[in-house]
Amino acid sequence: MKIGNFETKSDIFLAPMAGYSDIAFREQCKKFGAGLTTTEMVSAKGLIYDSEKTKWLLYTSPLEDIKVVQLFGHEPEVMYNAVQNEVLKDFDIIDINMGCPAPKIVKNGEGSYLMTNLDLASEIVKACVSASKRPVTVKMRLGYDKNNAVEFAKMLEKSGASAITVHGRLKTQGYSGFADYDEISKVKKAVDIPVVANGDVVDKKSYQKILDITHCDAVAIGRGAVGNPHIFAELLEKDLPFDKYTCVKEQFDLLLKFYDEHFVVTNMRKQLVQYLKGLSVPMQVKLDLLNEESATVALKMFENILETYD
Repeated sequence: MKIGNFETKSDIFLAPMAGYSDIAFREQCKKFGAGLTTTEMVSAKGLIYDSEKTKWLLYTSPLEDIKVVQLFGHEPEVMYNAVQNEVLKDFDIIDINMGCPAPKIVKNGEGSYLMTNLDLASEIVKACVSASKRPVTVKMRLGYDKNNAVEFAKMLEKSGASAITVHGRLKTQGYSGFADYDEISKVKKAVDIPVVANGDVVDKKSYQKILDITHCDAVAIGRGAVGNPHIFAELLEKDLPFDKYTCVKEQFDLLLKFYDEHFVVTNMRKQLVQYLKGLSVPMQVKLDLLNEESATVALKMFENILETYD
């Protein structure tokens, strides 16, 4: 799929997820064939105020041939200044989050709340487009508490967005129920820019279903890739070996190059739980793993669990 002058190597992308899409997880997904990966949500205001923790989200892997940063904010001028910030100079594409349903994001008028204010959302896109020559893309939902996806998507295209990713749920749905692929297909038909379909893709069957119904240019996988970055190889029918221990060790090793041990161990806990999904691991064994403070010990415990229960 082409986004501006950039062409992805596959049409299966990793959807950005706050708390999950760190450099190590993105690198695993790229290794197995993800055509595009994006940073976690980065606060535009945090960049303006030179927040060190905000900068922590900006590390990228050499495997990321197209580097995408996702920004969130609700002030066009702040978004403009963030795009021009020197720390984003190595990113190829600017993605704007207009789909996040998290209460702390929505209460500030950001994320999916922007779908209630088309004029402001348009100003934000225009500001980001005018701030640099890089393509600007947008992640959106079907709407906030009512479906206005087609109208919103048309506005994004008119405002200068180069591509759109649509998660097939309203904000008020969170991640409950099922993504509405028919509504995503309406967005695809309504605009001429590339549309990426997102929601509930966890295997070949669901991947084929979303393609057949939406006819979108690409598919973005979020939760379906956590604990299973190999899903990209499976869907692309690439014969690449997948070993859970190796993946987890590589994630630990890479994160420890950038962050302190406490942050890494804490951050990896939610990943470890997903890698163990489907295994009959006793609750106490899981709890012991998740309470471990040492990266070395946690990794050894994870290896022993796999040897015992996988």
